[in-house]
Amino acid sequence: MTIFPPFYSDFGKNIALGKGLFINSGCKFQDQGGITIGDGSLIGHNVVLATLNHDLRPSRRVDMHPAPIVIGRNVWIGSNAIVLPGVTVGDNSVIAAASVVTKDVAADTVVVGSPARAVRTLAED
Repeated sequence: MTIFPPFYSDFGKNIALGKGLFINSGCKFQDQGGITIGDGSLIGHNVVLATLNHDLRPSRRVDMHPAPIVIGRNVWIGSNAIVLPGVTVGDNSVIAAASVVTKDVAADTVVVGSPARAVRTLAED
């Protein structure tokens, strides 16, 4: 596993990392809700994994709602992407640079944009 500094996390104890990962510099992992990253994944510069959300009701806005992020095996997350609470990213998927992932990504899928949307599936060569 390779992690290029600087690397930021809230606690670090809520992060489970697989084997053979590459995490580039400037990443921010808000791990209070739990983060799991599978073997062989690549995380680009300045990626944010955010596991906390605020309540939508103004009277409860300070309340926090944690939800885990699960990144599968061999996932590539491009630079400056953001993955929001409760998202699961399937094996072999690609999240394009600067995308904002608001919902689950199926395995073998390329997503792009804000909010991220599927643009193609991947076939093994």
